[in-house]
Amino acid sequence: MHDFEGTPVDLEERCRAMRATGAAMVKVAVQSDSGRDVVRLLDLGRAQRGEPIVLVGMGPIGVPTRLLPSRFGSQWTYAGDGVAPGQVSLADMIQRYRFTRTSSSAAVYGVAGAPIGHSLSPDMHNAGFDAAGLDAVYVPFEATDADDLMALVTALDVAGLSVTAPFKETVLAHVGPVDDLSRQVGAVNTLRRDPEGWSGRNTDVPGFLAPLAAIGRVAGLRATVLGAGGSARAVAVGLASQGAKVTVCARRQDRATEVAGLVKGQVGSFPPPPGSWDLLVNTTPTGTAPDVTHSPVPAAALTGGRTVYDLVYNPGRTRLLQEAAAAGCRTIGGLDMLVAQAVRQFEWWRGVRPSSELFKTTALAALDARSAEQPV
Repeated sequence: MHDFEGTPVDLEERCRAMRATGAAMVKVAVQSDSGRDVVRLLDLGRAQRGEPIVLVGMGPIGVPTRLLPSRFGSQWTYAGDGVAPGQVSLADMIQRYRFTRTSSSAAVYGVAGAPIGHSLSPDMHNAGFDAAGLDAVYVPFEATDADDLMALVTALDVAGLSVTAPFKETVLAHVGPVDDLSRQVGAVNTLRRDPEGWSGRNTDVPGFLAPLAAIGRVAGLRATVLGAGGSARAVAVGLASQGAKVTVCARRQDRATEVAGLVKGQVGSFPPPPGSWDLLVNTTPTGTAPDVTHSPVPAAALTGGRTVYDLVYNPGRTRLLQEAAAAGCRTIGGLDMLVAQAVRQFEWWRGVRPSSELFKTTALAALDARSAEQPV
């Protein structure tokens, strides 16, 4: 049976009716609109008690059912170039997600966000597992909210999770012990499943600061942060810890005030006036592929600045960075931060520090492959 509209409430009854026909195999493919829909498929597979079955959750939220079929009791899975909603290509299934190099008991890690299909984290972490010879896999998890997300990853016994927008702040309510940075920032980007439950860390702050070493001293710089989400909170805390004078600019004044309050900073107008900053950091998603023609600020706002740091990493040279370079600014892309924070995540999860160079070259190769797939 296929249901492209949703996940019916009577799945077990339908399975029993199909099996009563004498069919050798029962296949159920349904639209997954929430993490809890995926959990229902997980429960269905367990309830079949070893009866031959294939369970597929269609759509982005259902991708784990395709990448982790043994967890759902499925006899096989499907790969293809978008033949069905949420389907993963054969090349990605085998290369990006190590499908033929992991066992049915492999440890599961993943990245959580909405949307999350653009993430380079699966490429990096799966390359790290490969290099270390680990029976582990890293997959994408989408959900409707933090409650839905945690219901999904807990039911799937996920061992570790990278957390990105929009869950960095709201997921804190589901985490037990967290590090001092997470408490200070009020956001967490890394979770680990311990015997006592979920614990959390924030690797965004050290990851963000690492590339700044190239510009020398940060102390005393007028640093303006664009945006007021979880990443902006980490950036503001990181800049303040280095002695920068922080100003937060966001379209929502109340959110900007909240972030600025973390570091006793100021709230600025959006966009920031020309000449009002030495270091400008974009934490918004504006300019991310495929919307590469957009920039979070007009080019005129870049006059008189010294350094522009864009956390967007796809594309590597965003419109913001191109216009900043044209205005005479030093530029820093988001890929170096992405790599630096990911290396720390991997080390916390597995106790082994992966190669930063491996993560970076893997991410660059993935970006190049995606660029080649984009229509001209």
